[in-house]
Amino acid sequence: MSSKHPHSVARRRVFYIPGYDPIHPRRYRELYRKEGAAQATISGYDLHLQPKTGDGHYGWQVDAEMAGATTHTDMDVLVWSDIVRDSMETSIPGTYAQLARTAWTYISTGALRRLMRLRKGPVIAALYPVGMLLFQLLVALAVAALIWRVGAWLAGSVGAWGGAALGVIAMVAILRWFKSKDGKFFAYYLMHDYAYSAASRGANPAPLEARMAAFADSIAEALGDTDIDEVLVVGHSSGAHLGVSIMADLIRAGRVPAQGPALSFLSLGQVVPMVSFLPDAHRLRADLQYLSSRSELAWVDVTAPGDGCAFALCDPVSVSGVAPADKRWPLVFSAAFTQTLSPERWSELRWRFFRLHFQYMCAFDRPKDYDYFQITAGPITLRERYADRPPSKSRIDHAVSKYTSVAA
Repeated sequence: MSSKHPHSVARRRVFYIPGYDPIHPRRYRELYRKEGAAQATISGYDLHLQPKTGDGHYGWQVDAEMAGATTHTDMDVLVWSDIVRDSMETSIPGTYAQLARTAWTYISTGALRRLMRLRKGPVIAALYPVGMLLFQLLVALAVAALIWRVGAWLAGSVGAWGGAALGVIAMVAILRWFKSKDGKFFAYYLMHDYAYSAASRGANPAPLEARMAAFADSIAEALGDTDIDEVLVVGHSSGAHLGVSIMADLIRAGRVPAQGPALSFLSLGQVVPMVSFLPDAHRLRADLQYLSSRSELAWVDVTAPGDGCAFALCDPVSVSGVAPADKRWPLVFSAAFTQTLSPERWSELRWRFFRLHFQYMCAFDRPKDYDYFQITAGPITLRERYADRPPSKSRIDHAVSKYTSVAA
């Protein structure tokens, strides 16, 4: 951290990297506004949002008064939703072809079997779109067969041909209806998500690499601002493994000034093993190994067993089989939803799996030492906030991945 503010943060830059999400980043601003106000009321501090001024990334400003200190934070969302949307522009037959290729990739490489040794929740989440899409196809085929049989029974062979045609039309209509309702089923969305990484067997597609390089430039610019006390990068879900590679690139390239702002990395609800366990994820495994031993940053990884979409308490470096002898990061601990949410609130949320996957950026009505808004808008750096915090005892920190190579 700069010598100007050795113990407190007056100004902070936060760069938020979303997961595989096709929607506009205003969603994150509204989530921060609503949940931040709720947490401020519960925890007894003041939090005020303002629109961002100037050009650049979509974002907002936060002024906070916590523990007798005032902090100004500029929040930026590093948007890659356009890449996500492009990857989701697949026809119904194309999605079923993705299903076959993705399932084959994870099964044939042994990645699925290894992932099942970690947490069942995210593996079930990965299998869900396969099961749901197959169920939709079976429903459509059953209706088509029924129409064909009724046509044959009513009018012989001529009716059979007409029934077959009507059956095909009905099957297409049913599949299209299911796709139109995917905002409730999430089958197509999740299938595209898992297929995106599986298509390149864990390597980053070229458009994503280019976008990550642009993100690194933005973070490097903030690190050069001597008026800033902390630069905090937050990676959620799939955004966590993007953050790992971006941070590793910055440090390797010497773009982290020794006397600059404190550099912090917070990974939330990470799904790193879904990528790092694939055979061609050489780049990600190398970045995990490199970042885990660096003193230039503080890296904290927060998950929760109640989040069925994350690899809860799985040390992403260790389970990927690339932990070096001098490993120091990440600090892995649980947001402990069943303890930090009241029984009433937990009862409301426990079966809302996608909502729980975003709980890390939301209010807790029985907060402990994890508070997203104090981390992103409070007067203490991530490193100092958790300097004495032990890792969770129930974390998984042994090698599980079959593939551990860090060079292509």
